[in-house]
Parts: sequence; C-alpha cells; structure tokens
Amino acid sequence: MSDEMISFGAKLAQNAALKGAQPAVSCGPESLTYAELHRRSNRVARGLAAMGVKAGDLVTLGLQNSVGFVVAAHAIWKLGATPQPISFRLPRGELQAIVELANSPVVIATFDHAIDRPIVTVEQLAALSDDESDLPDAIPPISKAPTSGGSTGRPKLILAGQPGVTPKETPEVGGFRIRPVDTMLIPAPLYHNAPFGMMMSATALGAHVVLMARFDPEATLAEIQARKATWVYLVPTMMNRIWHLPEAVRGKYDLSTVETLWHMAAPCPAWLKEAFIHWIAPGEVMELYAGTEAQAVTIITGSEWLTHRGSVGQVTIGEMKVFGEDGAELPPGEVGEIYMRRPPGTPETYKYVGAAPKTLPGGWESLGDLGRFDAEGYLYLADRRTDMILVGGSNVYPAEIEAALEEHPSVQSCAVIGLPDDDLGARVHAIVNAKGAVTADELKAHLKERLVTYKQPRSFEFVDEPVRDDAGKVRRTALRDARIAAQAQPA
Repeated sequence: MSDEMISFGAKLAQNAALKGAQPAVSCGPESLTYAELHRRSNRVARGLAAMGVKAGDLVTLGLQNSVGFVVAAHAIWKLGATPQPISFRLPRGELQAIVELANSPVVIATFDHAIDRPIVTVEQLAALSDDESDLPDAIPPISKAPTSGGSTGRPKLILAGQPGVTPKETPEVGGFRIRPVDTMLIPAPLYHNAPFGMMMSATALGAHVVLMARFDPEATLAEIQARKATWVYLVPTMMNRIWHLPEAVRGKYDLSTVETLWHMAAPCPAWLKEAFIHWIAPGEVMELYAGTEAQAVTIITGSEWLTHRGSVGQVTIGEMKVFGEDGAELPPGEVGEIYMRRPPGTPETYKYVGAAPKTLPGGWESLGDLGRFDAEGYLYLADRRTDMILVGGSNVYPAEIEAALEEHPSVQSCAVIGLPDDDLGARVHAIVNAKGAVTADELKAHLKERLVTYKQPRSFEFVDEPVRDDAGKVRRTALRDARIAAQAQPA
C-alpha cells in the first residue's frame, strides 16, 4: 500500500467519486451521501471564505450533533483551516474566553450570545454561495483544536500535532478498528475530542457515521437495531443508564450486529464493564486510555480485561511510566503519577494555547492521573486527578466553578468537590462560607449565567468557618473524603 497522504478535502472528493451514493452521515431523519456531503461542504466553505476565514485559522464550532456539524467541519478543513469544537451549551463568558484564545474569525453555532465575533449557522453560510464545485486543495496545518477547562480554571486549547491529512489509499481497517464498511453509532457529543476524532477518521475511511442529537438509553438501542450498527461509541455514564433500563426493555433490541463497542473518557465500574462484555459478546468491548494530548495510549480488549480485571491495558503507542513525588520511577504495584512520552523521533502530538504542560526531565509529561503498572505492563488507574471531577465523561475543574462562585458578593470562600453519583459517576458539590444571608437558589441563578450546565453544582453546603487557610489553600481531597465517610455512616 502507498503511504502517500492527501488532504481531508481531497479524500472527501475521492470518496464522493468512488462511493458517492453511499451514506456518509445520518442524524435522525436527515442523511447525506458522500457526494452530497462533498458538494454541501464545498458550498459552506465558500460561505466561510466570504466571512473572512482563511488557511491556518481556527474556527469555533459550537453545534449540537447533527448532519450540519459534519458539513461544517469538512467545510473548515477544505479552506485549510481548523475546526475548534466547543459545547453548544456554553454561556457567554466561556464562549468569549475561548474565542479570544482561538482568535476565531467566526463562530458556527446557534447561540444568542452577544460577543465580539459573528455567530452564524450552517444554513446562513450555505446561503452565502450557490457554488458547489471543488475548491483549490488546501491542507490544514492542524487537524483539530478541542478545548479543556484546565486546572487553573481558565480554558485552554489543545492543538493537534497532526495536519489535516489522511492516506490516499484507504486501508481495510483504520484507527479505532473502523472499517470502510462499518455503520458507526455515536450518541456522544462531537464537541468532545474522542467522538470528534472518530468522526474525522470515519469520513476519511468512507464509513457511515450515525449521530444522535442527544443521548437516550432506549433510543440508543433502537438505533443500533434499526441501523444494524456494527460499531458503537459510549461513555460509562451512557452504559450505566442503558444497563439500568428494565431488563424486558433492554432485551427486546437486537444488538447482534455490533462487532466493536468502544468506551473511554471516564473510569468504568468493573461490574458494569463485565456486564457489557458478556452482553455484547461475541462482539468486542474495547477501552482506550489517553489524553487529548495523545502522547501515549493504552488499549485493552474485553477478552484481555477478564484476565486483568480493572486494567486500562498495555501501552500501545508512546511510553508511560509511574513516578513518585520525588521524581523517581516507581516499581510495578506502586501507585504514583502517570507520565507519558511520545514515540522517539516523532513530532509533537499537541500544543497548548493558554496553559503549559507539567513535565519531568527527559520529555515526560503528566495529565495529573494516578495509577500503577502490574508486572505484565498492564496499567491500573488509581484516580483521575485529585481535584478534577468527571461528570458523565466531561472534565470539570473546581477552580473554574470556585472562581465563578466567588464573584457573588455574599461568598467569602468556597471549595468545590466531586461526590460519588450512581448515574454520572460524580456530582459537583459546593461548600460555601458565606457572609450574610444567601440561598442555594440564589447561587444557582448566579452560576447559570457563568457556567455550562454540567459544571453547575448539584448540591450546596453552607459552613461557618473559612474553607481556605490563610495562604488561600484548600484541601479538596480531605473535604471530599470527610463527606464520603459521613455518608457511609449509618443514620
């Protein structure tokens, strides 16, 4: 096979020529073939160009899962620009901060926010041109630029180290075990890195991407059956909600077409993972551990997991090691901080805008996760950062919520922690030391204007003593452990 690489735009043109009548992307009743996706994205690309988008730009993309999302991403790539996906629920303050970091010339979304950049829909862009012919070929220097809240509470962009290119000759199997013949169901939002990357790979390979505008447990099973999906992506919260459907409901759908089911983005409880492994069999339940930064990756199959219960797999790309607080490498069995390093001689896999990586000498970088290796080289996560809260697979950083809370005039000090939640994995809990009378409802109203929904605390606790010490430090782990221990006490 040739190792020649071509642009995403050229690859879509190739797929349109070779398999133009085959479905490329579907969401609900709407569907586009590869020929239609190619022509539609050409037209939208011209609309973007008319609004000043040029090669090298980052273009903020804040849409709900839809056919239009995929059209917009390809239109951006065709101009040699980079999609910069964000949540379609972002409040104005977060949107403005991200747009400033990205220096986006335009935001493709349906927000009502007033910010200092134009906000347009895919339909408005398409109305700016009726020319669906091919554009001059352009290679985006950066394939994607997702966002992360960052431990500082300020957003950061994670620019992919790879340009927007893909093999000219389509392999039989690509990354994530995606094949050109697959029908792929993605109910997770495309503004997250993993679903976006999977969509990006799938349309290059010529697979059929089936999106869901919003996740619903029974509707997901119905889609698998109706579409005869062969490949599915879920996060553990989705798996949990599906498993908690009444058995009669869960059992009435035919999932026999599923050959690959991926889950990632958050730890999966062992009982739930085992249930899915036995349910999806003989299909394979796959798990991947990595960051958006993609320096290194572990992968484990369901078959392997049954003999390495709780592991996230062996390292398959790059290197990972566990280090102690003194910076020394730890032996198998000992828990420490996981550091990653990209494969020797390979280009950087990412670049931060708005943050700096945590490093050790020798090119090692940490995402802040804790874990241990066993003697066979299987990695087991001990925690997903001491302060970060994982809510339904989304990273929530306490500093960001605390900063928003402390904008309220009655909040003297506060701490935000994650408490266990059967549905979401964790729920956001705010501990507030207030001056004067303030209610939880008042603080909820205050935060609604400042934070996206999943970052808003589900519960509030008011305390009389300062939450932070004289140096402004807060021991979130101790606060969380005390509350978990209190919950475990018999009434």
